[in-house]
Amino acid sequence: MQTLFAHNWLTLPQYVDRCMGQVGSDYMEFFVNFINPTLIFILTPMVAALTRDRDVYGMMIAGTFVMAAPTFLLAASTNLVSLIAFLVIMSVGEAMWQPRFLQLAAEIAPPGRTGAYLGVAQFPWFLTKVITGLYAGWFLQHYTPEGGGAGRAREMWLIYSLIAMSSTALLIAARGWVRRGFRTTA
Repeated sequence: MQTLFAHNWLTLPQYVDRCMGQVGSDYMEFFVNFINPTLIFILTPMVAALTRDRDVYGMMIAGTFVMAAPTFLLAASTNLVSLIAFLVIMSVGEAMWQPRFLQLAAEIAPPGRTGAYLGVAQFPWFLTKVITGLYAGWFLQHYTPEGGGAGRAREMWLIYSLIAMSSTALLIAARGWVRRGFRTTA
């Protein structure tokens, strides 16, 4: 799921510049640096309050699905409306799963080890930055070459959609294993 965060600065600026022209490029910083952070600031406490009695792991599954699903919008259409919808819906999903991820890490930690568990829980974010950085440039070069317009941008986003959805699929597949032996709130 963290790959979508990394694509906000590794892929989206070049994608918008190459596929949406000057209008998109003029507002790219606003799209990425205002929409998502503002929505996260507003939505995270609201979603957390509204879902406080929900299953933590279930919220992670739902949130990763909601965050990954709008990537298919970019696979379907190369326009500003799809981009804005992607950023808004992705932010809603992030507000659903991210706080629950940290909550789960804190809940499974043995007494006195919460800080260590929360620190280790950030490792996937670090790993994702490295991994996404390794392939993002290649995808841009081959699917939306500079000066080549939209090229095969929709195919690129379809592949990214499948990568993003893998988080949800893996969470569902690991549900029984993760729950075994761990305490979570209902």
